[in-house]
Amino acid sequence: MTRFAYFCGHEQWQPEQLVRHAVLAEQAGFDFLVVSEHFHPWVDDAGSSGFAFSTLGAIAEATERVEFATGVTTPLFRFHPGVVAQAAATIDRLSGGRFHLGVGTGENLNEGPLGYPFPKYAERAARMEEALVIMRRLLDGGKLSYEGEYYRTDRAKLYSPPIGPVPIWMAAGGPKSAALAARLGDGIITSVKVPAVTKERVTDPAHEAAAAAGKPDPKILGTRWSIYAQNDDEAWEALAAWRGLRAPGRLQAVDPIELRQKADEMPREEILGQYSVVRSADDYVETYLPLVTTVGAEIVTIQTTSLDQEATIAMLGDEVLPRLRAAAAAD
Repeated sequence: MTRFAYFCGHEQWQPEQLVRHAVLAEQAGFDFLVVSEHFHPWVDDAGSSGFAFSTLGAIAEATERVEFATGVTTPLFRFHPGVVAQAAATIDRLSGGRFHLGVGTGENLNEGPLGYPFPKYAERAARMEEALVIMRRLLDGGKLSYEGEYYRTDRAKLYSPPIGPVPIWMAAGGPKSAALAARLGDGIITSVKVPAVTKERVTDPAHEAAAAAGKPDPKILGTRWSIYAQNDDEAWEALAAWRGLRAPGRLQAVDPIELRQKADEMPREEILGQYSVVRSADDYVETYLPLVTTVGAEIVTIQTTSLDQEATIAMLGDEVLPRLRAAAAAD
């Protein structure tokens, strides 16, 4: 059965607002929350950057049913993978076993400001392979002495372990990350622009890698960006905190000013053209149903922004989720 998630973006909203959105999303009928984890936002003039693990603790206390995941954190530089495992276990306990750990190889926006290096993908992937091993063993209850190329532990153990198994999801936008996630993770988080391209570059390679490793198919959590607006002026205003996300050089940038300046130098229609602009419940269904029918996502994340976010959450619950559930069940 397909489940539906609401995206809580630390880069747009202050943490206390995100806790409120999480409560409203649970009340609206969402099954899941995806909560981003950043040190810097995408632009300086409209962004936020609360500490996600604190927000997650508050969400755990404020909600009762909804499950949630980091979407995503990087266990490579700012955080030792053992510390990420400790955070995951604590949040799992506080939430009564509702936490999923989402990880990825990151952006320099979150590492460079603190003086950490941000090497090329090959090293980040090698670090991630070690990190996944460390986190999985600690979360599974072991006492771990580990000697890797990048990380070491000496009889490390979580003395406040999770209540039960904590699934580890890894972000993947291409076949290499998809294969790594299929081998060492429990699921894949993938951001979808064109569903057929995601199937070709992420989900199909993941299934092939899992089969080659003798592992079950990884679960897929698909996300897709949308802007709820009635015209381009409204869409641009709603996109204020996110316009740097699609600017050139986003992986290497350190200062959100740089991404804001690059984005604002681009034609507005070019930026907006990289998002799905939705004007109605019908448009939402049309935008997100392909994540089920084409991508094969078990969890579909509605990653959306508007000028009235709380009203949008209510509308999604009343008008969009029932139709998406019915269409997904019929697929």
